Amino acid sequence: MTLFDQISEDIKKAMLAKDKVALDALRGIKKEFLEAKTAKGGDGELHDDRALQILQKLVKQRKESAEMYNAANRPELAEEEMAQCRVIEQYLPAMLSEEELTSALTAIIAQVGAAGPQDMGKVMGVATKQLAGKAEGKAISAKVRELLQK
Repeated sequence: MTLFDQISEDIKKAMLAKDKVALDALRGIKKEFLEAKTAKGGDGELHDDRALQILQKLVKQRKESAEMYNAANRPELAEEEMAQCRVIEQYLPAMLSEEELTSALTAIIAQVGAAGPQDMGKVMGVATKQLAGKAEGKAISAKVRELLQK
């Protein structure tokens, strides 16, 4: 079952359970999936790797919105965004731990032959492809910078 099919099934379950937060989050996901399926230049299909990119983008958007609501002293709206974020995160693969990220990046740095901070671009190009869906871009970037400083 593809992620698109899974989301469609879970929308039905959320409707039956009258779970408004999950329903809102799932409808948002499905909207983005449908837009990606019908986007110009697409083949009319939504592959799971593209679906995971969309889910990561939605999680990032929700977190940024929650931060803005907190800054504007609107905790009730921030909590709603974070609740939707938690629903979306259920469909993402488990994130790498700090130790796993460090070991993966150390291997990538050795593979690329990076010698210092000037090689960050080379490392990031490989790392973002290999670790897509397993770690956030910000975390990868910070850890690569830290490792290349040594």
